[in-house]
Amino acid sequence: MLHFLINPHAKNIAKLLGEIAERLNAQQIAFDFHTGETKEEMRRIAHELTQEPATVIAVGGDGTLNDVLCGICPENTTLGIIPTGTGNDFAASAGIPGGIAALDLILSGEAKPTDYIECGDGLRSLNIAGLGIDVDILERCYRMKRGGRRSKYFFSLLAALFRYKGQQIEVTVDGETFRENAFIAAVCNGRQFGAGIPICPPAVIDDGKLEFILLTTPKRWRYPILLIKLVQGKILNDPIARRISCEEARLVQIGGKTVELDGELISSRSLSARVVHGALRIFRG
Repeated sequence: MLHFLINPHAKNIAKLLGEIAERLNAQQIAFDFHTGETKEEMRRIAHELTQEPATVIAVGGDGTLNDVLCGICPENTTLGIIPTGTGNDFAASAGIPGGIAALDLILSGEAKPTDYIECGDGLRSLNIAGLGIDVDILERCYRMKRGGRRSKYFFSLLAALFRYKGQQIEVTVDGETFRENAFIAAVCNGRQFGAGIPICPPAVIDDGKLEFILLTTPKRWRYPILLIKLVQGKILNDPIARRISCEEARLVQIGGKTVELDGELISSRSLSARVVHGALRIFRG
């Protein structure tokens, strides 16, 4: 039995579900569709389905995937992903195609051991957790009432580049503690965030390591230059960048109150991140 956990608001979702049902019925594969209107409902369904071993398939964007991840019992779950979002950032790192092609990967592929990030208080991340200007951008996106997700992100990014002043943080990485003014501080399992920005190309999703990335706050005139380097995947070569391979990291904000997990905003002054190596089996490339 395949259990599909679906974001009912995803673009063209009715057409996609019709294609999925047609394909599975033709192959006489048992399946069920489950929809969650809220994060809490999605997590509850995921939790209930995985009290015993189950194959669960998240149909939606990175937010839907994070809801499913935070709800499941990883030891009982074989996870499939059918990306339908704007960014699909983890899917890119995992070699998972969009739309109906992802179903082919699930039906004919192999579920492989994959790392995830344990963040405490029932929270997890598959891709990237962190804080800094990305949180500022997301907060601006959520306040905007008009436009699509890409246009909201673009205009929020422009506003942040003019106004963001950095975030004072205390970082502890594998026992070393230091303070910095952070432009971006991120703990990476996957390679990209923000709908395709390759912040950490060296990250590997099954190596038992996290990549802690710190970009210290530069002079404002350098913001556009750094944005270009981010988009090109070259930011780690800049003098403001520091990269540490680790198994766990803790970030505490001085004054800040929000962090992000896979693009989802969480009200918290601190972020604790620990890699859980190979504990989740995912159909991926």
